[in-house]
Amino acid sequence: MKAGFPELPTIELGKGCRVSRLMIGSNPMAGFSHQSPERDREMLGHYTSARVLELLRRCEALGLRSVLLRGDRFFSRLWSEHRAEGGRLTWVAQTASELADQAAHVQALAAQGASAVYIHGTWADNLWHDGRFEEVRELARRIREAGVAVGLATHQPQVIDHVESQGWDLDFYLGSFYNLAKQHKRVAAVEGLDASVEVYDPADREAMCRAIRATARPCLAFKVLAAGRNSGSPESLRAAFEFAYANIKLTDAVVVGVCQKDRDELAEDVAIVRGILTGRQP
Repeated sequence: MKAGFPELPTIELGKGCRVSRLMIGSNPMAGFSHQSPERDREMLGHYTSARVLELLRRCEALGLRSVLLRGDRFFSRLWSEHRAEGGRLTWVAQTASELADQAAHVQALAAQGASAVYIHGTWADNLWHDGRFEEVRELARRIREAGVAVGLATHQPQVIDHVESQGWDLDFYLGSFYNLAKQHKRVAAVEGLDASVEVYDPADREAMCRAIRATARPCLAFKVLAAGRNSGSPESLRAAFEFAYANIKLTDAVVVGVCQKDRDELAEDVAIVRGILTGRQP
């Protein structure tokens, strides 16, 4: 680890898969800003393959030991390049729900080196709305057969409550602080949607935090910055992180997106979180 940046605190997701209590996700790298089509294009233009690899190296240098990346072909290839150049991050992979054969897909992710695979939240939430949620359970079973930690993402607290009541064989959850799937939701990766109309209701995060605290399983909280809406100033950014860590369990972690185009957002986030987790000002 680079001198001066010790490793951030970690948690275990399952099957020996340890991750940092702060991780970055791949939405900005894939051009999904959840802000506007213009911001989507800006992010996509910035994140060339070389810059994604640079960001992964920056994660390691700042003390992160894990990263959350979509399991599509683009990120799978970049993951292989990261490992080939000596990278040591742990990969938590999101299923790419646009791929037709999800069972074969999760087998491929395990073979490519993912330590954990979780089911795409929008895909799972839509099956919930469609009354076909048992298909999600079947995919979770396939992930277990692949020999990696099994996760499920959702925007809806009631999904976590239901899965807990049914005793599913899962290792961890991802829970969105903002419920963007209160009804059937179109998939941005498939349809290229304008996310500027998304509603970020502050009451949603209270409900998700209750569900996160009610399960003994580790949870990865995402959308804690409301896709950048809670980070307009250093004070609001810190307040969002403080709320997140105060309202999840000690066995949970936070996932955020960063865009490094204009400044080192990752370093800013890590400094704040390191201070919160150690009880120090950054």
